[in-house]
Amino acid sequence: MTMNYKNILPFAALAAMMFSSCEDQIMDWTKDPSKGEVTVAELPLELAEKIERYEDLKSYTDFTLGVGVGLDLYMKDETYRTIANANFDEVTVGYAMKHGPMVESDGSIDFEPVDAFIAKTKEAGLSTFGHTLVWHQNQNASYLNGLIAPTVIPASGGANALDLSGIQDGSFSGWATWNSGDGITLAEGDGLSSSSSAIKLIAGASSANEWDLQLGTPDVIVDPAHNYEVSFFIKSDQAGRGRISFNNSLQNQYPWMDWYNTGGNWTKYFDTNTQWQQVNITLAPADFANGITSFKFYIDLGIDAGVTYYIDAENIKVIDLDAEPTIVNLITNGDFESGTLDGWSGWGNGSTRAVSAAGEGYGDTGYAMVLTNPTAASNYQAQQVYTFASPLEQGVEYTCTFMVKATTSAVLQVQIQGENYNGDYYGGIAVGTTWTQIQKTIVPSKADRTKFIFDFGETACTYHIDDLVFAKAEGGGAPSGPTIIEKTAEEKAEIIGDALESWISGMVDHYKADVHAWDVVNEPMKGSGDVRDGSDDYTAGEEPDDYFSWPMYLGKDYAVMAFNLARQYGNADDKLFINDYNLEYSPAKLQGLIDYVTYIEAQGATVDGIGTQMHISVSSDKDLISQMFRKLADSGKLIKISELDVRLGTASPTAEQLEAQADMYRYVIDQYREIIPAAQQYGITIWGISDNEQEHEYWLPDESPNLWDANYNRKHAYKGTADGLAGRDVSEDFTGELQY
Repeated sequence: MTMNYKNILPFAALAAMMFSSCEDQIMDWTKDPSKGEVTVAELPLELAEKIERYEDLKSYTDFTLGVGVGLDLYMKDETYRTIANANFDEVTVGYAMKHGPMVESDGSIDFEPVDAFIAKTKEAGLSTFGHTLVWHQNQNASYLNGLIAPTVIPASGGANALDLSGIQDGSFSGWATWNSGDGITLAEGDGLSSSSSAIKLIAGASSANEWDLQLGTPDVIVDPAHNYEVSFFIKSDQAGRGRISFNNSLQNQYPWMDWYNTGGNWTKYFDTNTQWQQVNITLAPADFANGITSFKFYIDLGIDAGVTYYIDAENIKVIDLDAEPTIVNLITNGDFESGTLDGWSGWGNGSTRAVSAAGEGYGDTGYAMVLTNPTAASNYQAQQVYTFASPLEQGVEYTCTFMVKATTSAVLQVQIQGENYNGDYYGGIAVGTTWTQIQKTIVPSKADRTKFIFDFGETACTYHIDDLVFAKAEGGGAPSGPTIIEKTAEEKAEIIGDALESWISGMVDHYKADVHAWDVVNEPMKGSGDVRDGSDDYTAGEEPDDYFSWPMYLGKDYAVMAFNLARQYGNADDKLFINDYNLEYSPAKLQGLIDYVTYIEAQGATVDGIGTQMHISVSSDKDLISQMFRKLADSGKLIKISELDVRLGTASPTAEQLEAQADMYRYVIDQYREIIPAAQQYGITIWGISDNEQEHEYWLPDESPNLWDANYNRKHAYKGTADGLAGRDVSEDFTGELQY
């Protein structure tokens, strides 16, 4: 048996005082005859000894007592894990069960780390609370934004041989519109993007023949020995059909074609629907009649009555596929289709450079250059360099274009460099996670510029770069950019709704045997009490890399969808929560959340409980805390304190501050027990275990908000929490007797 020396020392010290003496004075001891004998049990205990005598926290309450933990710490740190196992009934993983860490770049879910965690907590008899299914932070935003990114269609080489001026000014000069059905007009904002126009063509109620609704082009000058690509983008308000016909400059004026260039069957008509599609056909020299130098074509849409068609006004094209290039690219390996980085070199900051796998180039074809910078530094500390065959001409205007994307929002710089490392710099290039065309006008300030350089050291990420063209601006300049097809709001809502279902169904189904309570929707409210809609969470362009707003695309009913999905794919008796912070601080936000729960349920979903996070401080308003609990109790829902901690504002608190922290922990728990009816008490989760810095690298650094100190010793707050859970000062039962 091991003796508890903490209990011996006070008594030993008292004994030493009783039996010591001075040479010139002997103390006379007498006993008050009115009192009984003083027993060891009556000796007072110091605070530290009282705290050590407390049992494990979960022994003081019948409701669920949880703790927020870090998955890695729990798995690797035995002391940390032992405290969690001994003191709590339930664990909530702070980060690892969220969308960001769980969802891979292809949308699949990596369950392995959390599976291992849950297996270990089950061994200890702990349950796991699911945190969290829908939030606006800690999301795989790169994946989600990629789903709704515009469709990028690479531009064909060469200039457009078709004169679009009559379309672009709305006059239709040079275009045949005499078979106009119920109208052929230019509709602003109805093109591929919200800023582009479309030709709007309406088939009349009696339309039946192809030519009843027809748009004809001006003459297109051609070389009959060349191949030509004819293309345009089209959609319709309902299912429709069309064709392209030609004047007598073609051997076959009414050809059957593989209209969408899919490699499928040749058909008489192409089909249209509400989605943009590119009609794309090729005319070979054999298709032209003898001796011709030009041709016209007609877009015939009169087959089906009552259909409205839209053709993007900027992208009706006829491209000479055999024309001599008008642009001389000074970077001979700018498309990387050789599968090499010939001509390129680089260095710095542990960066790497490589050619992508086939199919990872721009447009999901071919190759791209891949530059990886492992850590953030100065932009010039990681560089990729191409050396020109000869110096650029001083004062001459050049155009540099390239396609680029990154694994996260990033900043890139390009420069042209000469002797002694001096150069002309073009920085601040914002790069997103989807392919974007960058175009820069570059003018050498000196005659010694022989190097083109990517400076990519500023952001820790991986870049994909493709289709780099560096050419003189005169004589045509840079090639035309790609065609960008923006998705409509309806399309985005459908895509993001599917992604939400895939995520929630995957999680709750996979963990339905082990997780029986979930934060379904986290932090849905603004401070004003309004529902977040993504409009003002952050300044545009300053969003964190892991930010994604579900309601921005799904609207207010995103939470209705989330609760219904969690109920559909989980267990019938799972407890499903909505959760938010500052409810004890903002009555407007609290009321807004309760009203939102009412709204969600009015739409047919069921919310079982409300979580109040309660990240508070010793100076938090106790009256507001009590008011919050009364308001939550009136909701009739299960109530959970979901992330309780009490800040002190310092990592080196005084004894007085520690006492105030203990009092606040006890006050909150007392109020919860006294105000929330027992049937509505789901439980309390303490957010974090200790003040150890490894728990506070990101959350409340240089603070001391927890129940154990940085060395995993119980703090005064441990006593306050235990007393709150027990509903009394447990230490009043302790005696001064030695413990063995």
